[in-house]
Amino acid sequence: MAAPGFLEADGRNMSRATVLMLMAPFFALVIFAFLYPLANLLSISVLEPQPTLEHYQRVAENPVYARVLFRTLQIALLVSLLSLALSLPVAVLMANSRGPKAIFLTACILLPFWSSVLVRTAAWAILLQRNGIINQTLQFIGITDEPVRLLYTQGAVVVAMTHVLMPFMVLPIYGALRNIPADYSRAAAICGAGPLRTFWEVTLPLAMPGIIGGFILVFLTALGYFITPALLGSPQEMMIATLISQQMRENLDWPFAAALVGVLTLIVTVITLAFSKVFRFERMLGGRV
Repeated sequence: MAAPGFLEADGRNMSRATVLMLMAPFFALVIFAFLYPLANLLSISVLEPQPTLEHYQRVAENPVYARVLFRTLQIALLVSLLSLALSLPVAVLMANSRGPKAIFLTACILLPFWSSVLVRTAAWAILLQRNGIINQTLQFIGITDEPVRLLYTQGAVVVAMTHVLMPFMVLPIYGALRNIPADYSRAAAICGAGPLRTFWEVTLPLAMPGIIGGFILVFLTALGYFITPALLGSPQEMMIATLISQQMRENLDWPFAAALVGVLTLIVTVITLAFSKVFRFERMLGGRV
């Protein structure tokens, strides 16, 4: 029997005090492992070596850093669009599958989580190298006469990041599709709509919260991605996370690196708040329609 105060009068819903108590460890972890270090880092950008906004002025005035920020946004958007285009058919197939087929598809989506991002990125480096299987195949079928440069390019970064982040797009869309009652499709068929029209006018609008949620999740994750761009990209086409690491590890310019973190945090916050005004958070995660 539950202790007094843990349940509401109807005996089913937990009280507000119980919810806060259960959430306390999570909030403590967020504060001490994320908010506190982030606040300290951002304070460095405006307090060292003395109170100043000089480091943010460098970001705004130097066109090199503006190009890095623009490239980061461009790559994150491209990765998100490619992930959406590849994930939507997979999510639809998963939602319409049952039995062993559904188990197999789900395992294929969850399998990447069993290996680290570093391993998956290293695998792409092997595939894209000059003597890799992709170059060998291109030469074997006669498309190219000699190995082409695939590694250390923006294309390699986009392809590898899309592969790594696709599960984060598939799962929210799949959750939204699974919550759509099957009666809706039957009703559309009774009204004379074909499968394509049913999907376009019924299924897709109802799945839009999951699509938007997956898109935002992939986009925001891609903005701060480090391992894949660092291993597969070139110094001439670095992203913001690589630039921050360079300023910290090579130039030892922590205040300027903290300013870059501040700019990236501002961009992420603005994007998140903008979408939260339009879409309910629980629906973006594939909640019920």
